[in-house]
Amino acid sequence: MLHRHLRVLESFDAWHPFLTLTEIADASGIPPSSAHRLIAELEHEGLLERLPDRTYRLGVRLWEFASRTPGAVGLREIARPWLGAVHERVRQHAQLGVLSGRDVLFIDRMSTRDAVVNATLIGGRIPLHASSSGLVLLAYADAALVADVIAGGLRRYTDHTIGTGPELRAALRRVREEGYAVAEGHIHPESRGIAVPVTGPGGTVYAAIGVVVPNDGGSTHAYAELLRRAAAGIARDLAVAYRPDVDERTHGIRSLVSGSRRSLEYLESLDADPHEMGELPALGPAPVP
Repeated sequence: MLHRHLRVLESFDAWHPFLTLTEIADASGIPPSSAHRLIAELEHEGLLERLPDRTYRLGVRLWEFASRTPGAVGLREIARPWLGAVHERVRQHAQLGVLSGRDVLFIDRMSTRDAVVNATLIGGRIPLHASSSGLVLLAYADAALVADVIAGGLRRYTDHTIGTGPELRAALRRVREEGYAVAEGHIHPESRGIAVPVTGPGGTVYAAIGVVVPNDGGSTHAYAELLRRAAAGIARDLAVAYRPDVDERTHGIRSLVSGSRRSLEYLESLDADPHEMGELPALGPAPVP
């Protein structure tokens, strides 16, 4: 039964954040009568919210669950200062993506208002073969995933998008040799993506940090070097945040957040779960003695 609820939730994406009952039924392939019941159950649990215009959106409780995961959310918080530094230098698009099935899932992005065309959104996906971030993640993934991506078909968005297995395998070899990926006009002819891997504890590739800049034929080396420095900074901060010997009392706080040292020490001193601290006292003027 759970998979049917998930099909309802998966009907929503970055391009379709608000859906009617009919649209949810069409997107999920579930009959309207069954979809209505599933939606009511999800709404009751706070996983969907109904709006006055009779459309639905994902509920804030999903964000609450996601904010407790040690994966994308903690990584995003740790990486954000470095992503901001890259964006400040490039003044175009800077983004952070993680592997999700056959796609790269973008968990953060910073953009300048007059920047070049970029198809990514926070929470949006792009097939691995079609973006520089995806090529980085795929280059360091298992060979089985590469074969699966090729078997699933390589959609061409432009004449420059990788469209065959041999092309993809050659591109992945270049990424491993050079340490970064370049995707010139793969999604839009005016745009060029450059990305590098972000490694975590143990040397595994956690994410890809990249930029999208004008496809003007200029050198990519300066961008790659800037991204390498940012990736190294993120890796250092991940190593500080990651604690393999966390006991039950600390609830993995250091692996989840990047906060001030005093804040982390305070949270780890609590006997109770920090998510169950109870109500905070009301704020107001100090009592008159």
